[in-house]
Amino acid sequence: MKTALLLIDVQKGFQGSHWPQRNNPQAEENMLAVLEHFRQFGQEVIHICHRSQSPDGSFYQDQDREFMVGFEPLASEAVFEKGVNSAFIGTDLESYLGAEKITDLVIVGLTLPHCVSTTSRMAANLGFKVIILSDATASFSLPDLSGNLIAPDLLHQVNLASLNQEFAEILTVSDYLADK
Repeated sequence: MKTALLLIDVQKGFQGSHWPQRNNPQAEENMLAVLEHFRQFGQEVIHICHRSQSPDGSFYQDQDREFMVGFEPLASEAVFEKGVNSAFIGTDLESYLGAEKITDLVIVGLTLPHCVSTTSRMAANLGFKVIILSDATASFSLPDLSGNLIAPDLLHQVNLASLNQEFAEILTVSDYLADK
């Protein structure tokens, strides 16, 4: 059993003011605590970067694809660039994990209803054990089918509930780190 931290889309494009209301304002701080833990103990860290395919996308410009300050990969850490929600589609992530004999993934990043959820579901379907750290992810409000905004906390909780036990074990950062 070998565990890796998967940091999904912790990119500057999420820092713009054009985004709707978001929950978990401490998510990046929590992600940094987990990242520091993995680095301190010499565990595998993998960065996922989203590249928008459309010029209108939030991650199309080079500066928006850059990792947030503090999340820049070390030379020894793998980086995979994706163009869709799943980090497994159009990348060599699955073969990399196999070659490195990684069986377990601790997943954090942005955003839970999109890339974190999609990647987690695929990872579980591919046979990986997945742990999602609920307070090291975040969700933005989204319109429902009538155009009414769904609060980010509600979206977050619904997504965690839909992933829990079927696709992932859901823990907080403090619970995960206390067990290590």
